Amino acid sequence: MRTVTLISTVPHSAEAELTVLGALLLDPDAIFTVAARLKADDFHDPIHREIYGAIRKLSEEGIAVDFITVANKLQDVGVLDRVGGSAFLAKLANDVPTASHIDHYADIVIEKSRRRRLAVIGKKLAELAQEDAKSSDELTEIAECEFLALSRPHSDERPTALGDMRTERYEHYVHLYDSDDENAIAGVRTGFADLDQKVTSLAPGQLVVLAGRPGMGKTAFALDIARNAVEQGRTVAFFSLEMSKEEVFDRLFSRGLGVEAWKLSRGLLTEEQAGRMGSVFDQFSNLPLFIDDDHNSDLINIRSKARRHQLQHGLDLLVVDYLQLIEVTDRSAGENQTQRITYISKSLKRLARELHCPVLALSQLSRECDRRPQKQPLLSDLRDSGSIEQDGDKILMLYRESEYNPDCDNPALTDLYIRKNRNGPTGQIELTFDKTRMTFRDVPRRERPAPARPLGNEALLTPS
Repeated sequence: MRTVTLISTVPHSAEAELTVLGALLLDPDAIFTVAARLKADDFHDPIHREIYGAIRKLSEEGIAVDFITVANKLQDVGVLDRVGGSAFLAKLANDVPTASHIDHYADIVIEKSRRRRLAVIGKKLAELAQEDAKSSDELTEIAECEFLALSRPHSDERPTALGDMRTERYEHYVHLYDSDDENAIAGVRTGFADLDQKVTSLAPGQLVVLAGRPGMGKTAFALDIARNAVEQGRTVAFFSLEMSKEEVFDRLFSRGLGVEAWKLSRGLLTEEQAGRMGSVFDQFSNLPLFIDDDHNSDLINIRSKARRHQLQHGLDLLVVDYLQLIEVTDRSAGENQTQRITYISKSLKRLARELHCPVLALSQLSRECDRRPQKQPLLSDLRDSGSIEQDGDKILMLYRESEYNPDCDNPALTDLYIRKNRNGPTGQIELTFDKTRMTFRDVPRRERPAPARPLGNEALLTPS
């Protein structure tokens, strides 16, 4: 029979590992209690890893777990003798009187595993610190990535067969079908009815690009989405590279107070409006909307702050205003602006997947819009890089005729073109822009013309 050595210099608890394995062999249902958070790599002893891996595999295959089925599984992969044979498995089950405390011992195993990973990270960073190839900022970002990964339950990153995903996806679809709760949909709703109908939501891991020429209201629309998101109970970080945090606050406050922004900035409020200021301030007190206007707009700094924010407060939506103002110090990004914007867009897409939240990045458009007879923006107008078009999961473009023709019939009418919508329809919706309060709203049904206005540039819409 295999003997167990209990002495080691690295953090671990052989007793806890043995107790967890014994409980799993004693109670066939115990695996469902710990499988979601306890991974094979959490076990320090390689033999314990083999046994736990066999138990998880049996559970995934729908086979009852006991020392006989586990022994057969280990025999199939040729490691039964190495783990001590059937006798060792039987002893594991006999040495544990009850499986009721498996949660407690699993916590110990996970805690020791995290300590071992911390030690590995510390050694890795100590070695990197001796090298001159990377700057201190780059080393700090590496450290934050490592600690962010450690803060989350780690997952099995091996390729997953479609068959293994059936149960989880089926339950997800049924939940959506049965639920009347709009929050059941994964992601952040924009709060604009027609837009949400087409794009469903800003989903975790997606890079969403909001583009437009100057004056179209990109920042105002992004702030509307951010405010609508926090009203859904979401946590939002707004990185303002163009406006100060005071300016951003003023825009949000004027919307909440229902007063023109310029009047607020000059103190030209009525007595009734001044009396309502306190209640609006009270509404802001608990909103999980965070504004960052750091003058350091380096990409490393933005990624670092976003990771720290997720660790400290959680993060459901990250807004960056705007993409072309981000600076890049990494020499591998390239020399010209096109290469740098390509590097930035790919980095923001990776950040969205890493943080598992949508990133809403504002973008300027080139002057090509202004030179065409039909000035509605196209994907080819994205400024400085075609990579934005490739990396963006959703690309939204604002256009308002009144910016080119002040005498148009409806100066407030704004077209929002959905030029790209991965797994969804493209098209166009209409919004109304209140330029005095710098906010958008849905066009009420009664105000919509019938028949609908032709899109003009419809034929140039690019399918996703």
